[in-house]
Amino acid sequence: MRKIIKILGFILGAYLIIRAIAEPFVIDVSDPATYRNDWGGPSLAGVLAVHCGPGLVAAALMVWALMRRRVTAS
Repeated sequence: MRKIIKILGFILGAYLIIRAIAEPFVIDVSDPATYRNDWGGPSLAGVLAVHCGPGLVAAALMVWALMRRRVTAS
């Protein structure tokens, strides 16, 4: 059961990372009308924090988990 939860966590983390990478390309950063009504809007910083922040956190947690696994395996 624990292994399934870890696998699902990594799948969710991968989704959040891909979303964080894609977000700046999906919106037109030079046109506030494209992101004004998004979560975190109307500012670009808020929109990027809401949409890219979870991806950054997921990436950090995934790296931490892999490093921890590598240290305990040695």
